[in-house]
Amino acid sequence: MRLIVDREREIQAFRPEEYWSLHARLGAAGRPEFVATLREVDAEKPSLPDEAATRAVMAALDGASFVVRSVTRGERKKNPAAPFITSTLQQDAGRKLRFSAKKTMTVAQQLYEGIELGQEDQVGLITYMRTDSVRVAAEAQQDARKLITRRFGRESMPETPPQYKSRGTAQEAHEAIRPSEVRRDPKSLARFLTKDQLALYRLIWERFVASQMTPAIYDTVAADIEAGNCLFRAQGATLRVSGFMAVYVESQEDGAPAEDDGATVPALEEGETLTLHALEPKQHFTQPPPRYTEAALIKALEELGIGRPSTYAQILSTIVNDRGYVRREARTLFPTELGIEVTDKLKPFFPEIMDVEFTAQMEDSLDKIEYGEQKWVDTVRTFYQPFMTDLARARNEMEDHKGGVLREETCPECANPLLERWGRFGKFLACSKYPECRYTRNVDGSERAEDEPTGEACPTCGKPMVIKHGRYGKFVACSGYPECKTTKPVTLGIACPQPDCRGELVERRSRRGRTFFGCSAYPTCTYVLWQRPVAEPCPQCGAPFLTERAARGRHVRTCVREGCGYKLEAETTVA
Repeated sequence: MRLIVDREREIQAFRPEEYWSLHARLGAAGRPEFVATLREVDAEKPSLPDEAATRAVMAALDGASFVVRSVTRGERKKNPAAPFITSTLQQDAGRKLRFSAKKTMTVAQQLYEGIELGQEDQVGLITYMRTDSVRVAAEAQQDARKLITRRFGRESMPETPPQYKSRGTAQEAHEAIRPSEVRRDPKSLARFLTKDQLALYRLIWERFVASQMTPAIYDTVAADIEAGNCLFRAQGATLRVSGFMAVYVESQEDGAPAEDDGATVPALEEGETLTLHALEPKQHFTQPPPRYTEAALIKALEELGIGRPSTYAQILSTIVNDRGYVRREARTLFPTELGIEVTDKLKPFFPEIMDVEFTAQMEDSLDKIEYGEQKWVDTVRTFYQPFMTDLARARNEMEDHKGGVLREETCPECANPLLERWGRFGKFLACSKYPECRYTRNVDGSERAEDEPTGEACPTCGKPMVIKHGRYGKFVACSGYPECKTTKPVTLGIACPQPDCRGELVERRSRRGRTFFGCSAYPTCTYVLWQRPVAEPCPQCGAPFLTERAARGRHVRTCVREGCGYKLEAETTVA
């Protein structure tokens, strides 16, 4: 959590700085136009802080000849990435499939535990998915080499099976994440897997096969071009041998520059004079560090030595879903007001624990205990004694906001002071005489939605169940909260149409506030509709429900069953 809060503060404190670059569009006889970028002025790195400085360089180039000083051609190899480990699987599934870490591990668990393949019993399709080792069994490598030779030709197979090195702290009890049988390609399994299972299996299969193939080879060219006291450089790279990239290309964080997007540079000769078509100045501003996505946060945790393969998804689930310290918007993680406040309260009293290096050191100590290099009693004592001192100081000095923070405002119903309190869905104002007075309202002044009775008894404690209004729509909860935390979704009474699913459709709201309808069995079932389902069978094909939407003053009901095509339009009645 502290990583996300600290990054947000960096972004808020960031002040962009202006800088410029200068580019020359050049041509050579009978060859396509290309672009070169200013690299030196008077044999030094150019200083272009603003438009005036850039225009001065352009003025000095007026009438100058652009002559090719040198041309350097070469070759660059790009090696395949190692097979997946837990962290890299979560990162790539997040970037390529838009899966959360939790969803990635849920679907991977299904593939590992086994899928029924026609006449076969349940078959585990991947190796164990909680691992930080990139080791691959020799038998699996040989099977992969046979498949590569058969499908892509012998030239795509390296002379010897590649060997990848795990991190120093990796536990080698398990292999890397790979298909249990590489001969089972994604296409052959498509009819047995759900959409999510197939997408994740394809990612794992392609990454493993690619990891056993030859590198990609690029032809590179760099041309230095003199003009007056300036040096311009044009660079290009052309893929000559695709190698592993015929199967898989590793993803990058959003906004990261593409590694191999070098422009094409035509054949040039040293001493050749080029034609200048235009000088193009470009304004830029320095950018703040990007906010974390789940993939970027997992990568940072791994690099800092925080957590283990089995805990990354749980860490994210805890700070986002369970505690509400972080919110997710379009895959980007933002600290909530609660997350910032908790972090700020803990840092002065527990500086060691809130230091990211502390967790990494603790992980290292636990590894040493496991290997017999350190005694657990000594480790616990080293941690416990200063921690108890910090805890005692926090008890005495930390301001207690559990009961709420007193506001100057009074309750409009009983004239007692109002308290600013934290609820499951953020801050709200409540009367200090609760439960005698139950007045509440949102901090922005809007009224808080009242609970609606359901007539049901809580299956856990027997108290009445009520319909509550949360951040993502209505849900049923025990009226005895917070002592009893039993909840369940408000269903529409329509069974989920997915085969072998016993869930019902429920109304939900996305983090952007858009209403959608999904299965109550999520995340096991990921069925989703964006149009409201209506408990009315299709008169054409007998499907158990239709969907309804309003369009241009008309209600449109359609059947969602593939191939049916039923559609009914009716005028909207205005009261």
